[in-house]
Amino acid sequence: MGPAAGTSGTPALFGVGYEGRDLDELVALLRANHVTVLLDVRLNAVSRKPGFSKQRLRAALEGAGIQYRHARALGNPKDNREPFHTGDTARGARTFRALLASDEAGLELGQLAELLASERVAVFCFERDHDRCHRQVIFDAIAGQRTPVHLP
Repeated sequence: MGPAAGTSGTPALFGVGYEGRDLDELVALLRANHVTVLLDVRLNAVSRKPGFSKQRLRAALEGAGIQYRHARALGNPKDNREPFHTGDTARGARTFRALLASDEAGLELGQLAELLASERVAVFCFERDHDRCHRQVIFDAIAGQRTPVHLP
């Protein structure tokens, strides 16, 4: 099974990317960890990879009993992805933290915090390596809510 946090009914926070996965593998990983909500933090919920665009992803997740939510304001803009890819995560994180100061991002962070009171939430985007991803900045912004488990 994977690195499940607590028991199947215990609220928990996970980080997961779809890089190098197919849709069935992602759904199986989420189910193995008893995830109840997938929060998509891609700016645009589209992908060239089959199954990972918003509608197909939502349908697959709902078929597995997992709720899908898209938090567009928590997406990392295209012009801030390069620092994360090249290992200059401090620079990328600084830029992204400034973006999280918007009202819309604040609202979505608040909704994430509310979900974490009762749900097992996977924060989701492309990047599989959490050390090179903006998800960590989101986790830092809700520090104290839950310690994230990074799914392999």
